[in-house]
Amino acid sequence: MTGRYTGRIQPSPVITDSGVDHVRLAYHYLDSGDLDGYGSLLHEGPLGSDLEGPGARGARHQITRIVAEGDCVVAMGRLTPHERDFVDVFTLSDEGMLRACRRYYAASLPR
Repeated sequence: MTGRYTGRIQPSPVITDSGVDHVRLAYHYLDSGDLDGYGSLLHEGPLGSDLEGPGARGARHQITRIVAEGDCVVAMGRLTPHERDFVDVFTLSDEGMLRACRRYYAASLPR
């Protein structure tokens, strides 16, 4: 199956499901301070410049929703105690490892 936007062959549902498990584990490892565990989930090949998240020191991730399709996993949640909503967009490697992540924060509306 070819991706809608990239023209790449999309991974099997098994790889996508594995990627979802890796995303869940990534938050667990980060929240417990296990950077070696987190590192074990990362793709060993060249990483793009987009591996900027997730990670906020002293924060815990409360994940409210995970959506996945092909080589993309999106996690939505809230950082505590910072009380900030976020969305992390992960790109998976062909093996389901975490290749890239970009974090977006909810905009604060003026009062």
